[in-house]
Amino acid sequence: MFSRLFHKSSPQQTQQQQNVVQSSFSSAKFDPRVVLHYGVPSNASILAFDRVQRLLAVGTLDGRIKVFGGDNIEGIMISPKQTSFKNLEFLENQGFLASVSSDNEIQVWDLRNRQIASALQWESIITSFSIIYGTSYMLVGTEHGLVYVLKFDLEDRQINILPYYVPTNVISEAVGMSLDHVSVVRVLHQPCSNGKRLLVVYENGVMVLWDALEDQIVLIRDHKNIKLKINQVSSYSDEPKDEHSDDKLELEEDKEISCVSWASNDGSVVAVGYVDGDIMFWDLSTANAPIDQEDKKMSNNVVKLQLSSADRRLPIIILHWCTNKSLSSSGGELFVYGGHEIGSEEVLTVLSIDRSCGIESLKCTGRIDVALRGSFADMVLLSSEFHAEGDCNMLFVLTNPGQLDLYDNNCLSSLMSEQKRKTSSPTMQYTVIIPTLEPQMTTARLDVVCQDMKSFTALSEILVAAKQHSLPNQTSMKMKWPLTGGVPGQLFKEDHLIIQIYIAGYQDGSVRIWDASYPALSLVYNIKPEVNDVKMGSASSPVSALDFCPDTLHLAVGDESGVVRLYGLIRSSGDTALHFVTENGTNVHNVNQGDGPYCKAVFSLQNSAVCGLQFANLGGNLAVGYEHGQVAMLDTITSSILFLTSAASDTSSAVVSLKVKFSDTSSLNIPQESVSDISGNSGKGLVFVMTRDAHFVAVDTETGNMVCNRSIYPKVKSNAISMHIIDGTSELSAEKPQSGSPQKNGSETQANMQSENTQDKVETSTTIENSYFGKKESSLVLLCYESELSLHSLNCMIEGSTKYTLKVNLVQQCCWTTIFKDDKEYVLAVLYQTGDIELRSLPTLEVLGESSLTSILRWNLKTDMEKTICSSSNGQTILVNENEAAFLSLFPCENELWSPEYFPSLHDEVLAAAVDVTKSISPTQNEKQGAPAIFLSIAKNFKAKKTDHNTDQAVHNNYLENLERCFSSPPFLKPSSGTKDRLDDFELDIDEIHIDEPVAFLSHQKIHVDKKDEIHIDEPVAFLSHQKIHVDKKEKAKETDRQKLFEESTTDSKPKARTTEEIKAKYRKTGDAATAAALARDKLVERQEKLQLLNERTEELQNGAEDFASMASELAKRMENRKWWQL
Repeated sequence: MFSRLFHKSSPQQTQQQQNVVQSSFSSAKFDPRVVLHYGVPSNASILAFDRVQRLLAVGTLDGRIKVFGGDNIEGIMISPKQTSFKNLEFLENQGFLASVSSDNEIQVWDLRNRQIASALQWESIITSFSIIYGTSYMLVGTEHGLVYVLKFDLEDRQINILPYYVPTNVISEAVGMSLDHVSVVRVLHQPCSNGKRLLVVYENGVMVLWDALEDQIVLIRDHKNIKLKINQVSSYSDEPKDEHSDDKLELEEDKEISCVSWASNDGSVVAVGYVDGDIMFWDLSTANAPIDQEDKKMSNNVVKLQLSSADRRLPIIILHWCTNKSLSSSGGELFVYGGHEIGSEEVLTVLSIDRSCGIESLKCTGRIDVALRGSFADMVLLSSEFHAEGDCNMLFVLTNPGQLDLYDNNCLSSLMSEQKRKTSSPTMQYTVIIPTLEPQMTTARLDVVCQDMKSFTALSEILVAAKQHSLPNQTSMKMKWPLTGGVPGQLFKEDHLIIQIYIAGYQDGSVRIWDASYPALSLVYNIKPEVNDVKMGSASSPVSALDFCPDTLHLAVGDESGVVRLYGLIRSSGDTALHFVTENGTNVHNVNQGDGPYCKAVFSLQNSAVCGLQFANLGGNLAVGYEHGQVAMLDTITSSILFLTSAASDTSSAVVSLKVKFSDTSSLNIPQESVSDISGNSGKGLVFVMTRDAHFVAVDTETGNMVCNRSIYPKVKSNAISMHIIDGTSELSAEKPQSGSPQKNGSETQANMQSENTQDKVETSTTIENSYFGKKESSLVLLCYESELSLHSLNCMIEGSTKYTLKVNLVQQCCWTTIFKDDKEYVLAVLYQTGDIELRSLPTLEVLGESSLTSILRWNLKTDMEKTICSSSNGQTILVNENEAAFLSLFPCENELWSPEYFPSLHDEVLAAAVDVTKSISPTQNEKQGAPAIFLSIAKNFKAKKTDHNTDQAVHNNYLENLERCFSSPPFLKPSSGTKDRLDDFELDIDEIHIDEPVAFLSHQKIHVDKKDEIHIDEPVAFLSHQKIHVDKKEKAKETDRQKLFEESTTDSKPKARTTEEIKAKYRKTGDAATAAALARDKLVERQEKLQLLNERTEELQNGAEDFASMASELAKRMENRKWWQL
């Protein structure tokens, strides 16, 4: 299975390696992929929220997007480019997410397939990006002051650049300055404008309200000759209150804008943040007033707020507005990050604004500075229910590293009355499904229980019952967790093959168990380090080793204080005995431990940390390896000590790997009628131990005597990493390694075969391995060091030989290894300290494929990260990095564990369809029909867009159709509203004439040419000599080349008078006289070509008419000779 999956190699190795490794296997790519991801990435930098689907998206600095929903539904999407995101927005309720990367690539992500649906590389720097709410229209602003309109086609899944743009030259002339090199800070679609007005905000302080339907400037705001009233915002008891005084007038100069936000639901007031730390509220409600009146009232149309009186202040980074329902549309809360004195503590400021008496009397009625848990990254406003844009009662705040906090806006408002300078508002933190930092994870393992095991049914029942009692509480401080999006995957069928559980140990001594059978993990148990508040060993010692026995469903937990705890997932009725075992004896206590896993025994034999645990003999024995090199064998049935050895090496080096090998189960004759009842019969066996200083030790499981103690040092001095015993390899061990096999990065392979005499001697003698295990075939031992891999015969090592069968020198430092097995096939996975992952075949140790954590997960390997890496035999690997946990699949699984139908979906298509239907029905109809409350709320929100009474009443009432009219044509070239679409050009073809039946003679008959370019003779005719051809245009003349040539002029309409701005926008060109002359010459040539084409088509039409007349005459002659009964 494994060898056919990997063929990646360097060009120099390709041909040679295919001959060695892939001669008997089909070719396939080594393509490790992330199948599950949990946690908030530590480098998260930007947020987006879907108000309908209730999804939260988090963008990172390395090109990843994490999406959070409900029911433990999380998904990650990784961009091909490792770049950060400047913008991130949902195409709400449509199943797509739009992003803009730092290299100016616009990407639209498909949430269903978790991949990029379409991408568009922009040539210039994108400085502004926004999506018109509820649509797929995108507004793009650039560094050159240009504004473009894009649309994502949901059917074709393509980003299309629409012909419409905001003409910068018209705006430049109106403001009296060039905007060619002025960046666009933000383009906002004005609410309640029926889709036609855009607010374009430039970096130099100019704001223009543009009418996209009429292609004209509605309003201009800048700082020329404006005196502002300064409003010093303060709610502290030791500082002056807000006052508006005429002696505070200040002449403003040009100011650089940093951010902007609507400060009203109807788009009449906008809040603008500046680089110098000021905030200004601009009144746009006088958009239709005469210009001379606007100038007189300009000082009354803007108010400036300052959060600090310091001379040097931070720029305003983020502004968000939330309307206060109690104040209708005349007030609300403004969320501000920035504006404080440079060097001050990082806080999020919330201002309560009241402008019920007009913007000239704007007041700040409250203020609160919220202390943050970390460095601020981004924030997003949301609501607990389905509210329209601008309504909110909650906010998510993202801080570094990867901390997501939920704040209640009502709670923040109540804290404003306490008049405190700073406060720490209570928050609801994101519930991490797999905790990795709080508490810190120290070790982990992944175990699989197959269907053919006796414990399968019992474990399945345990997991179902435990998950019902451990449902997470998503409510805190009367706040309900707002993320409920996504659809869980299908449940497994009753005949599913395996159960997979994930176990993790933590710094505080606790252990957590998850059901990992489904692609959405669920917590089953959280085991504390004490039983009924009774401490076992040192208080809260970190967990250092874990092992799980699928046969008995026992869990062994070892900590750094040397204590080993033995838990059982199944208990018999009335089993309350707890054994405390030490070297001096055993004490038994009766303790009622309640539901869940029960602690069966506690072993405290050494003061050194437990480094390794392994169940053996079908769970009847437990081997323990310690940091000082000792090895203990415990009896799990009687809770007793079988033996405890001295240090395995003279240096008392730590045990890095522990393997126990017993005789075959068939030779032991152990019954398996019950998973909790194991016979005390034990056969012969050996405990193989590898220490960090490269000592190999074999210990008899019955007596505790050392059968073998050898030092096997690598060529280059390095620590031992792990040891693997490969059973049943008589055929594999007989294969001689390929001395000329290629190796990655110049790795050197060496073969050191024993002489024939030595081999014959070993083969004829009764080996120690055969005397213990009764096997004729030999096993292999793979020793993994930081600098090399060496393969040995187990027989030879027990006999005392240190010679290797095969050795590979590594050029990188290795830190973790594991072996995957399928039937009789093995593959070795190697993780290097650089983060590279390599797969090698066994026993030849050939390189099969390679990748890296950087390319797969965008991770860099951290110190001690290898301690929390675990894997299963089917290739599933779990890695933990800071507050992230990722499930990797190195090759396809054959157990249907990760089939697509079992994965949760990030887009609820049923909800999307319900919303689309509901918003087309009025709320009154919904109430009469008894529609659910959730859909009533949705419908009311979509119907909440009120008509702006200041706009032209002739604008189309349909919102989407109005947007289509605005943006489907270039500026100043929109078709007249009184005309309909013209019919396409047609050509007359004699083959398209249809005569329905024989006809009598009728002169002056009319022939109609319909829209489909076909000629129909409505009534029977016999002679058509004087026929007229009539083209049915259906209320509108058909477009011809002549109309195109003369710029869409028609004979039945009067010339349209154009304004100066329209003429300049269309014909004004840049360049010298020579360029203009060349352009005019090209236009003349193009006009001549069009005239010639028109003449050719006229001649074709004339020829077709003549042919038609000739055919009609011939038909008439034939009909003349027929009698009436022949007709």
